[in-house]
Amino acid sequence: MKDRPMQSAKTVKAKTVRDYIRTIVDFPHEGILFRDVTTLFADPRGFRMCVDQLLAPYAGMRIDKVAGLEARGFILGGAVAHQLSTGFVPIRKKGKLPGQTISQAYTLEYGEAVVEVHDDAMAPGEKVLLVDDLLATGGTAEAGIRLIERLGAEVVGCAFVVDLPDLGGRQKLEAMGMSVHALCAFDGL
Repeated sequence: MKDRPMQSAKTVKAKTVRDYIRTIVDFPHEGILFRDVTTLFADPRGFRMCVDQLLAPYAGMRIDKVAGLEARGFILGGAVAHQLSTGFVPIRKKGKLPGQTISQAYTLEYGEAVVEVHDDAMAPGEKVLLVDDLLATGGTAEAGIRLIERLGAEVVGCAFVVDLPDLGGRQKLEAMGMSVHALCAFDGL
């Protein structure tokens, strides 16, 4: 048997969730770096990795419902709920849900918006995981938390794909006593 020449081992860096997210410059306004997770969703390995990592800290915990914030939180929240074998609750923009709802206003950069949830979507005492794609200022997540709590349920955690730490959302949610889990962070706006 001939000796084979030793081949140099190539170091291959494993892809992370962050590697699947593209940045679009000047969208929706000049000076904004938009973190686009649709490229992550489109890749089967990336999407699977994302869902697995979002739910990992909560494995073994009692979670009765996963609540997703409109709109990309629906995609993620539905997948996480499926993996946890639990129900999914959409938290939607005002006027989008057909049944009786409760509403919560929150502040936007230039004005105010309102999100709603069905008034029977969660029962008192249920444990709820809040999921969305991006944590920026934390306004939408805070409104979602307030809705969940008004229904008597308890938020056991808030899971995000991307954190934009410069905008202060994590600090806002942690100041509310929330546990925040984010898969990656990007500096800037």
